[in-house]
Amino acid sequence: MLTAIIGGTGLYEFIEDSKKQIVKTPYKTAEIFRGKVNNKEIIFLNRHGKNHEIPPHKINFRANIFALHKLQVERIIGVSSVGVINEKIGLENLIVINDFFDLTRDLTFHDKKAVHVDMTEPYCSELNEIILNVCRENGIDACIGSYACTKGPRLETPLEIKILKKLGCDVVGMTSVPEAVLSREMGICYSTIAVPGNYAAGIKGKLNASVIKKETEDKVIKLKEILPEIIKKIPDERKCPCREALLDAEL
Repeated sequence: MLTAIIGGTGLYEFIEDSKKQIVKTPYKTAEIFRGKVNNKEIIFLNRHGKNHEIPPHKINFRANIFALHKLQVERIIGVSSVGVINEKIGLENLIVINDFFDLTRDLTFHDKKAVHVDMTEPYCSELNEIILNVCRENGIDACIGSYACTKGPRLETPLEIKILKKLGCDVVGMTSVPEAVLSREMGICYSTIAVPGNYAAGIKGKLNASVIKKETEDKVIKLKEILPEIIKKIPDERKCPCREALLDAEL
């Protein structure tokens, strides 16, 4: 059983003895780091690069997910910065995503045949429950929420956020999709832990990148404290249906 964390710079510091590895894929290469947490082997993938030089619309999502599949990863926890649309959630919460509304890109591993994976439950319920339980046990505010995914790199307009709010979206970000879709196509369990950095456009005034960065970094410190516990609680055997995603999916 192998678990991967996809996140940003600094998040992998809790991994012991990490070593860089370049993985070749049909979609170019992906850079990953192998290490251990609580005597479990872990893989970390920095989706934005070491110096955050890769903007969201330029991330090679297919190379990243294919590389993890090639390394026989069974579970992925994605950590994503988000703007909060639903003010009842607030900036203090971590949000474990249970559904998404996609406004971005048509990315799939199945360009040459009709494969339609079931997305009735877009994120792994088993993995989500483990994350929520560990947050509760450690006194960290966490809740379930829905994710609107935009392409970026620009932030959204107040009208876009107003519409997304009416559609029932709780937070907005730029990376959980297509990671969730591509992971499902590979039969990999996937969860997103959304880290609030700001209220979305038009809710609390003008947005400031430096403030967003500071808000996000403060919560990532808390997240790094509980990630080892989350990894420890992940069972060796998967009991969720994620691994069977491609059964009866091809027309």
